[in-house]
Amino acid sequence: MIPFSVLDLSPILQGSNATQSFRNTLDLAQHAERFGFNRYWVAEHHGIPGIASAATSVLIGHIAAGTSTIRVGAGGIMLPNHSPLVIAEQFGTLEALFPGRIDLGLGRAPGSDQVTARALRRNLSADENQFPRDVLELMAYFAPAQEGQAVRAVPGEGLNIPIWILGSSLFGATLAAALGLRFAFASHFAPAQMEQAIEIYRTQFRPSEQLQKPYVMLGFNIFAADTDAEAQLLATSMQQSFTNLRRGRPTQLPPPVADYVSTLAPHEKAQLEQILSCSAIGSADTVRKGLTDFIARTGADELMITCQIFDHKARVHSYEIVAAVRETMS
Repeated sequence: MIPFSVLDLSPILQGSNATQSFRNTLDLAQHAERFGFNRYWVAEHHGIPGIASAATSVLIGHIAAGTSTIRVGAGGIMLPNHSPLVIAEQFGTLEALFPGRIDLGLGRAPGSDQVTARALRRNLSADENQFPRDVLELMAYFAPAQEGQAVRAVPGEGLNIPIWILGSSLFGATLAAALGLRFAFASHFAPAQMEQAIEIYRTQFRPSEQLQKPYVMLGFNIFAADTDAEAQLLATSMQQSFTNLRRGRPTQLPPPVADYVSTLAPHEKAQLEQILSCSAIGSADTVRKGLTDFIARTGADELMITCQIFDHKARVHSYEIVAAVRETMS
């Protein structure tokens, strides 16, 4: 059976705060390690009331310090928000502190709205080729230093930190294939071009020093509980959060609401159905079938499991069910 991993947005629950979110994140990471998950990633987002993982590198350090074996990384760092040298130093520091356990996923979206992106970057002037150039510059900082090299990442240079290209369209697939890097597709919230992106990546892949053959990790939503009905109720927190974001009114993660989908306009129901097309919501048997069908359809090399559940104990239990299901699929 392929590896399963965890993607965490460190959700801020309605009526709670970031301090509690970080406690929950570390607790979930410790459980994920015991459950046998392969890696634990957090994502860079800014200015969203329900997501606490803005200072992604800092949070990765917190998680890695509280665990011992699970890989920890970024899914991902939105590279246009940062200079490549700064990211090389940050992840060089993390790799020096936690050798052999750090991953670096790179995306080109802002992880925010345009006003927040401008506040982060000070300007938005960049051509479409800037992201590939930034990726290459970052990779160069991780290479062994050359004699006379003017700019060096210390720590960072000479460290073997796996780099992933993240994507929700065909651009990331093409770039990851050209550079011979691992590819993670955001099918958990943008599944429309998933199959085409996988095909492009696999057919155009060029072996590199980092990777000899294609490696695809796919995002997948799982809301697991003891019964299908309970899981459907738990999933309404994420459904509300997504709908509020699309309405331009992002909120903290709300508690579940019975029959929430029935209250939505037809176009909002269609949006949810589309975004949740790469999902399994239900009991262990329902989740097993959803996972089996998805893996058979995509040939994924690894799955990145994500779920936003309001009750932390229920969220941990969801991942516990997923881990148990995976054992029965081995």
